Amino acid sequence: MMRPTIPSSLLLRNILLAILSGILLTFSFSPDYFSLAAWVALLPLLMGIQNASPSNAFRLGLVSGLAHYLTLMYWIVVVLEHYGNLNILVALFSLLLLSLYLSLYAAFFSLLASRLPDSGLYPVILACYWVALEYLKAHLMTGFPWCLIGYSQYEHLHIIQLADLFGVYGVSFLIVLVNGLIFRICRSLPLRNGNVLKWNLPAAVLLLAGAWAYGHFQISGIRADGEAGRPVKAAVVQANIDQSVKWDPAYQEKTIEAYYRLTRSTHSFHPDLIVWPETALPFFFQDHSKFSQGIISLAEESGAVLVFGSPAYKRHQRAIHYYNRAYAIAPNSRGILYYDKNHLVPFGEYVPFKEYLPFIHRLVEAAGDFASGERVTPLEAGDLSLGVLICFEAIFPELAGALVRDGANVLVNLTNDAWFGRTSAPYQHLRMAVFRAVENHRPMIRAANTGFSAVVAPTGAIQAQSDLFVEDVLTGSVTPRTFPLTFYARFGDLFAKTLLVISLAHVLYGIWRRRKRC
Repeated sequence: MMRPTIPSSLLLRNILLAILSGILLTFSFSPDYFSLAAWVALLPLLMGIQNASPSNAFRLGLVSGLAHYLTLMYWIVVVLEHYGNLNILVALFSLLLLSLYLSLYAAFFSLLASRLPDSGLYPVILACYWVALEYLKAHLMTGFPWCLIGYSQYEHLHIIQLADLFGVYGVSFLIVLVNGLIFRICRSLPLRNGNVLKWNLPAAVLLLAGAWAYGHFQISGIRADGEAGRPVKAAVVQANIDQSVKWDPAYQEKTIEAYYRLTRSTHSFHPDLIVWPETALPFFFQDHSKFSQGIISLAEESGAVLVFGSPAYKRHQRAIHYYNRAYAIAPNSRGILYYDKNHLVPFGEYVPFKEYLPFIHRLVEAAGDFASGERVTPLEAGDLSLGVLICFEAIFPELAGALVRDGANVLVNLTNDAWFGRTSAPYQHLRMAVFRAVENHRPMIRAANTGFSAVVAPTGAIQAQSDLFVEDVLTGSVTPRTFPLTFYARFGDLFAKTLLVISLAHVLYGIWRRRKRC
């Protein structure tokens, strides 16, 4: 049976609907109540692909994805052009290339959604498809799970507690499921189909009420458990070092003095843990220079566990491998612990396929690419078992889960978001990091060179937060969590993997049925 020809005016309408969906998805990552836009963001796209051919549905999904990612990740141009010293045209081309790649996932979702029959299972299969594609996006091509739709709800604590079962993918599933239910309701109204309204509206309300009730139960339990542990006083130092002078030798002593001054200002608080940001030290701490000895003396003076970032290197035969390293110095301890960043930033800390992409220059100051760390393990300092996530690693839930399974009772995120300038990227980065605390029921201490440093409770509540581009010292009390692992910490992305299998099976079944009819 041939599909009816779609008039050009209707085609333009569908394109505008697809663009609207992309804009609403970006809008949902704005703070405050704008995040509620996520619960209806897919409706325009779903309306636009009704009766569309598979090829047109794919194109509309691509358009929607481009509208979303170009507006969500515009800050890449700032990073590449201002800090990476790339030509503005090359920076714009890089943004377009990445956005095109990420938009392919939206295009395939649109294609698959357009082939779904209108049935009671439509919202469920729709949500399965979305989460399956999010999971693939998080793992293919080194993985780039930036701003998955579930992250938009980070301020709604009762909803995001689902993450301790299913990770951020559980929240994504719920959002898309509700989008699908609302779409079926909207589509049924002109047809006066009372059955759809009768079942879909109560289903949407019950799902949201159930998620909220679970969140309330979990938050109450986490707070009650937290009262039994021994609190740890933590101080976070945000020195706000200008990225353009950070690695200038002339500013080296001034940078170190800023950290000395801000750290000593915490002495009256008597912290047990002091955290500095990623690459806080503009020198190689391992070289045992006068600066290194000063840092060790400062740690002893504070009487606290001092965690900080510094570049590092190892010589292997004739080659030198550079690392993005986090150190921990415990008082009265002869040993200095360290963790090397495991998941590096592509095109920032290393260049994948660099022999094929000579126009992309490295954004790091150290000579040569960074190498990946060899192990993911907590840093043990007395009663503290610190699961360190360096910058970009905070968006990968499997890394935090591995650290918690290995005994981490506090998560520590060291980052340097000065690269992003005054864009929306630091806000996006923080909201993703919050989910690592919820998934694992562990508090998180986040230290940024310049915003947003934060103290995050195991519920995801932000107890203290700095501003952008200011010197600041945050103080707070966290309770190391030692109670049993959450379902998500224990089993990881079992939920997302299951939905991937269901989605593949459904697609293959659909192909088999169509071939059988032929």
